[in-house]
Amino acid sequence: MKKKLKYILIVFAILNLLIIVSGKTWIYKAVSVTYLNGHTSSYIHDYIFFPSNKIQDGDHQKWLISSKYNKRDTTSMQLPQFIQELNDSLETTAFLVIKNDSILYEEYWHGYSEDSLSNSFSMSKSWVSTLIGIAIKDGKIHNENQKVCEFLPNFCGENEKDLSIKHLLTMSSGLDWDENYYNPIGQTAEAYYGTNLKDLVMNLKVIEPSGEVFKYHSSCTQLLAFVLEQATGKTISEYTSEKLWKPMGAKHPALCNTDVQGGDEKAFCCINSNARDFARLGKLYLNKGNWNGTQLIDTSFVDKATSSADLLDENGFKNTNYGYQFWIAERGGYQVFYARGLWGQYVICIPELDMIVVRLGRKFAECSDDGHHPDFYKFIDAALEMYN
Repeated sequence: MKKKLKYILIVFAILNLLIIVSGKTWIYKAVSVTYLNGHTSSYIHDYIFFPSNKIQDGDHQKWLISSKYNKRDTTSMQLPQFIQELNDSLETTAFLVIKNDSILYEEYWHGYSEDSLSNSFSMSKSWVSTLIGIAIKDGKIHNENQKVCEFLPNFCGENEKDLSIKHLLTMSSGLDWDENYYNPIGQTAEAYYGTNLKDLVMNLKVIEPSGEVFKYHSSCTQLLAFVLEQATGKTISEYTSEKLWKPMGAKHPALCNTDVQGGDEKAFCCINSNARDFARLGKLYLNKGNWNGTQLIDTSFVDKATSSADLLDENGFKNTNYGYQFWIAERGGYQVFYARGLWGQYVICIPELDMIVVRLGRKFAECSDDGHHPDFYKFIDAALEMYN
């Protein structure tokens, strides 16, 4: 027994030495946040373990509540059986359907409510894209074809000098980044759990031609955030508060996690809010950038953000799935665009029906060959069956 314990201690010491020598000490943070709290990866309430900046709210603008709220005719609305089963297996925490700017249906599970904070994960990418559009409207950025080098000198090298904001928006940067959520020592894990986000992404190099192939990289969004900070002189949380959260009348302040206390905001992943306030992004886009009579973002940018960028995918086929940090799909004969985050966080917009579907939860179904998750389609199916 003593001999076995000795070997375990030796192995443990060697592993610790390797971690320290490699400089990947953020692994300790990853282990403490995940395994020591009964998880094997990130989760929707892990924001409590990271420092954050507040996205300040202003005067609350209440959602309209439909006369058919949670009803079908005069009876209580019940979720279709297939979605009840899916919600159970994937541990859905929020499901919200909005039509014509009025809440038709909402339900919460696992102790969550309309006021509960939840991590957006990569839905935050769509918010960052929106801020780029606003910065263009405000004249802080000339247009999306402006070079990243003009804001971030690290990207003025021979291979990086032609990298544009549009390349970042469309995930066609050609940067040396591996978007792997299951590699515990990879770049994505380091961005999430590490303590020097700026150093990680500012030293990336362009290794493939920019503007040709869609390849999903969280680094693209983080660089957009750093461009915004240089262009506006404000942090992402400050700019979001001023240009979106307050004008759209969010009910609660949101949290934007940072790498360290007072450090850089993790714009690629980590805006934490609730289902009703996340849904405001859908309303803004369904109304072509107009919020209750005020044009927050130009219609032309909205159209480009929610249309497929002229690129090839990694298999050499025409990209049909992605615009400016928004996903694009078709279901039931309807065109759909949506914000998407890890573990099945969705703000889904169906323009033809003026409908928004929000789903938050703990799990998702693995991505299909078409680039979308099967559960995403099911949540649309449920809304269509209930209210169309």
